[in-house]
Amino acid sequence: MEHQIIEEGKFKYLETNGGEVTLMLLHGLFGALSNFQGIINHFGDKYNVVVPMLPIFELPIREVSVSGFVEYVDEFVNYKGFKDVHVLGNSLGGHITLLYALGFSDNVKSIILTGSSGLFESAMGSTFPKRGDYDYIKTKTEATFYSPETASKELVDEVFDIVNDRNKAIRILATAKSAVRHNLGDKLHQIEAPTLLIWGKEDTITPAFVGEKFNELIDNSRLHFVNECGHAPMMEHPEQFNKILEGFLEEIEGKE
Repeated sequence: MEHQIIEEGKFKYLETNGGEVTLMLLHGLFGALSNFQGIINHFGDKYNVVVPMLPIFELPIREVSVSGFVEYVDEFVNYKGFKDVHVLGNSLGGHITLLYALGFSDNVKSIILTGSSGLFESAMGSTFPKRGDYDYIKTKTEATFYSPETASKELVDEVFDIVNDRNKAIRILATAKSAVRHNLGDKLHQIEAPTLLIWGKEDTITPAFVGEKFNELIDNSRLHFVNECGHAPMMEHPEQFNKILEGFLEEIEGKE
């Protein structure tokens, strides 16, 4: 089933209304709805799967930061009246998930992290991707995955457009720098919500040891590695990812 983006006031989001339990998905810095299509298709009829579009390119430049996005997510959750939310975040979205859980724990029923920033990430190296060089952007985008063919032309085109838009590029850099400043190593012991970590064994952006460190620092957490997989397991191995996630959610919800 095709779901349309809903626009209400300052919010843009997708919502499946498939059940009473809410599963909220938070995308990464170069994230798009296509990143979560496998999750939406699998869980959309059983759960109320919600994907708020983070205003990375809409917020005033002074408000572009990880904490600014956390405030936006809190406003969105309050606007929708959600309670006891399962929050899933990939990459930057995982970082925002953790900060949201630390600040608004009463609203968080569980946490699911995949390729999350917050401890260590090597997203761009020391330089921003070269503007105007499509082959370079294609190579960098493909490097996100274990299997380069996972990077569709649509995804490469989207990253290329962002990098070549000066306004968007400035916001990407501002967000990336903010993420590095918001290291969560000394705060993760405060996380109480049950936490599922699904990590690509060959992730080069947030490598396997990062998943292990999250598992060590978050008391009530469990770690699953996905072999032959990079930074976005839900895209590269959707069936395996969904099976792990489904078991976790059913356990938390007390389903048989």
